[in-house]
Amino acid sequence: MTTWSIREVPVSETPEGAWLLHGYTDAMNDVLLDAWGNRDFERTATEVLGSMHDQRYVSKPRLVAVADDEHDAPDPARVLGYAMVNLPLQDNTHTAGIEIGVRPAQRRRGVGASLYDAVLTLVRDAGRATVTAATDQQVEPPEGPGTLAATTGVGRVEADAAGSRFLLQRGFALEQVERYSVFDLPFDADLVAKHRAEAEAHAGPDYRLVSWLSHAPEEWVDEYALLNTRMSTDAPLGGLDLEEDVWDAERVRVTEKQYQERELELLVLAAEHVPTHTLAAFTCFMAVPNSDEFVHQDDTLVIKEHRGKRLGMLVKTANLQRLAAERPTIRRVGTWNAEENSYMLSINVALGFRPAGGSGEWQLKLS
Repeated sequence: MTTWSIREVPVSETPEGAWLLHGYTDAMNDVLLDAWGNRDFERTATEVLGSMHDQRYVSKPRLVAVADDEHDAPDPARVLGYAMVNLPLQDNTHTAGIEIGVRPAQRRRGVGASLYDAVLTLVRDAGRATVTAATDQQVEPPEGPGTLAATTGVGRVEADAAGSRFLLQRGFALEQVERYSVFDLPFDADLVAKHRAEAEAHAGPDYRLVSWLSHAPEEWVDEYALLNTRMSTDAPLGGLDLEEDVWDAERVRVTEKQYQERELELLVLAAEHVPTHTLAAFTCFMAVPNSDEFVHQDDTLVIKEHRGKRLGMLVKTANLQRLAAERPTIRRVGTWNAEENSYMLSINVALGFRPAGGSGEWQLKLS
């Protein structure tokens, strides 16, 4: 019978630690491929390591379950599973976000339970009172027996799915369900142009569009930081115990540097409120290093004071047109939205985004 030990992945690609990093990445990609049936979410070791380097805002322990070997051979295939822990250090310091995955061929042997026990020790030692985790699903089940609804009353997961069982057995509650949607390119240019024109007419002359790649212009960096802060308060959170997460210009620059190291590129587009020279809305795509066919739809937000102006439709259509022009190889955009976020979901549906799965967002209150 295979036995294993739990180790922490070093925050440097030293010769003795590189195989743990690559094993962590390989195990994660095995789990993602099994969960989704495609490689759109696949990550690279360089990108993973880059995400770990700067930890001034979030502490990021990364663990692996390693099959025991008397020679301790530096073989990434020895990594049976992985665990990710995010411990906010500035705001929401009562919380911890976790993710645990086990290679499909190594499941039902206790690897996930061992990783969870190690993770919970880290979380408790950090003094955290609330733990969040997520489970993926390729299809949201219809209402009926064997399903579990979020405390929001919107969205469901299979109660007997492996991830659901694992978290339910450990006291987690389902607080929110998110829908994953995919937009296919090339798109109907006339339809997108029509939606943009209607949104522009509704918004009126008080709003104009500004855009940048990865590095926010000095003119907008403080406003961009405010938009990122408002993502933590204005976006639906369901029953998740999360508070304001404050950004400033320094945090924006730190994150931009980290994205550069991770070989990620952002295509940001925002709506300026001209009379006040402030940003009222934004959206962005995240291009990944290992695919020229897929991008993530990252954050999209219209701040509360400017809602009702169709700015969500305006920034999304304009950025889709920009994406098609600047990245002609892209064939898919993937985006996540809370099931109770009916406004943003209605925009996506109107544009042609199709449901492609989702996630359950779970929470555990520690005593």
